[in-house]
Amino acid sequence: MTGSPQRSGKHPALVHLPFGLVMAVVVVGLVRILQYYWREGTVWIGLALLLAAGLRALLRDEQAGLIAIRSRAIDVLSYTIFGVLVIAVALTIEGGPLSR
Repeated sequence: MTGSPQRSGKHPALVHLPFGLVMAVVVVGLVRILQYYWREGTVWIGLALLLAAGLRALLRDEQAGLIAIRSRAIDVLSYTIFGVLVIAVALTIEGGPLSR
């Protein structure tokens, strides 16, 4: 079990720090949505996906923790595509009952 957090002398919770950062941004987005600023909240969620893509691109597999799902290339591509799509949809929807 080489490279495990216990053997490398790092605290085991540090492995979950990237996921925690991404989820903190998602929580900001959800709070904004609950405050009836759904467009801004959705953009925050899209930014969380882009943050996950950036962290996945920069961190090694052992450091990425829960944001590492598949290979690095697939993760970065998926997070980036979904993040851009979520932001694009949030910024282009007009009218409807949620308009502000």
